[in-house]
Amino acid sequence: MTIRGGSFFLIGLLALASCTVPAAPRVQSANVGIAPLAPVASTPSARSDALRTYYTRIENGLVSRGLLRVDGGGPDTPFTDTQLARNFVRIALFDEYVSDGGILRARPTASTLSRWTGPVRMSVEFGDSIPADQRLSDRFEVAKYAKRLARVTGHPITMSDANPNFYVMFLNEGDRLGSEARLRQLVPGIGPSSMRAILGLPSNQLCIVVAFSAAGKSTYSKAIAVIRGEHPDLLRKSCIHEELAQGLGLPNDSPAARPSIFNDDEEFGLLTTHDEMLLRMLYDPRLRNGMSATEASPIVRQIATELTTESAS
Repeated sequence: MTIRGGSFFLIGLLALASCTVPAAPRVQSANVGIAPLAPVASTPSARSDALRTYYTRIENGLVSRGLLRVDGGGPDTPFTDTQLARNFVRIALFDEYVSDGGILRARPTASTLSRWTGPVRMSVEFGDSIPADQRLSDRFEVAKYAKRLARVTGHPITMSDANPNFYVMFLNEGDRLGSEARLRQLVPGIGPSSMRAILGLPSNQLCIVVAFSAAGKSTYSKAIAVIRGEHPDLLRKSCIHEELAQGLGLPNDSPAARPSIFNDDEEFGLLTTHDEMLLRMLYDPRLRNGMSATEASPIVRQIATELTTESAS
């Protein structure tokens, strides 16, 4: 799901990625008679109930077609070192969206390598309308996934409410629409593009992550992931997997990436073996923040060969 699969830009916002329900013949508007997110015509709770039905039908439709796989890839999804290297360049060194006059436009654009250099401290927040049992489940999933990301990248990634810098927010519709004050508190000086991306999230966009850095820099210092509370379990978990990984520095999607969550085809719902390799490459010390695709490509090819050889042995 992608704009889940992201976009990154400078100012206060260096990365924006989100999960979007694909347009093709998917379950989208065909199965649910609810209008795209525009002015809220009903009360937030009524809108939230409608969205919950909508997303449940989306998940059921995707799963019934063999999508949202959770197996991580296997014999039916082989990939070579050349493919892995090409996918890394496309996903880590291109932005899916650009800011055009304060409006986000879908336009793949060459960028530079951006990632965290300091420790990542993830904290989970919930909107007031998220039930207690769902809070326990979501907190557990984020904590488990943070440990996996730390192991895969070799970068310090922990769950912490002490001075967090990566906020994972589970919000129902009313919670999200009323979150402006909290967003300004988390990111003083947050730009209008970032605010609009979160508050104006259309209903076919499942989740979003925005990563922030100083203007002109390629080092993230803060990130906010927003995941809709109305999602059924698998869609919520899928959003956790993609948004948190993209918020580490993999902002784009590629139709050639397989097996991968960084692909709009929704074949895979959870992080795959291929994606773990992308994260290992992203935080390999031989790469440096600010590298262009031309500068990084020879090193990326070498690392990809090492990882695929290691995997095959």
